[in-house]
Amino acid sequence: MNDQVVLVTENDEAIGLMPKLEAHEKGVLHRAFSVFIFNSRNEMLLQRRAFGKYHSEGLWSNTCCSHPFPGEAVHEGAVRRLREEMGIEADLKFLYTFRYRADLENGLTEHELDHVFYGVSDETPVIDPAEVSDYKYLTMPEIEADIAQNPHVYTEWFKICMPVIARKLEPGNNETF
Repeated sequence: MNDQVVLVTENDEAIGLMPKLEAHEKGVLHRAFSVFIFNSRNEMLLQRRAFGKYHSEGLWSNTCCSHPFPGEAVHEGAVRRLREEMGIEADLKFLYTFRYRADLENGLTEHELDHVFYGVSDETPVIDPAEVSDYKYLTMPEIEADIAQNPHVYTEWFKICMPVIARKLEPGNNETF
């Protein structure tokens, strides 16, 4: 069951299961999550996806992203994958949900209802090399500048999330997620 994704409506109502690869081949809307971890210096922890992944291999992205298991709460899945991929435990707070569709390499399509979480941790990552090939910490302005200069080295969902995260975390912004 761990290779299954939860198919959903635009209102996040579960309507079935499908193998993960098939969902990406068919571009079917499914449930996902993205985790953004910052350290106490307000730098974001980025991960470089492992080479050999079936899509977006070697691209830089947010700290962690994946899909909850069938029957698993989205928050629990986010905590689990953060621990599995990056070896980090953090108190994750739900920020917002967005839907996106992006064509990827190899004829695959990401069509996800993505639940975004935020946390703070100064733990040193212990990466799973099957999932992550590298990591780094960057400030928001550094990330924004690099995405502008090198958009091809970042995942599609990260490029969509990043402007929203940057705006929400702007000093003095009282807007809630």
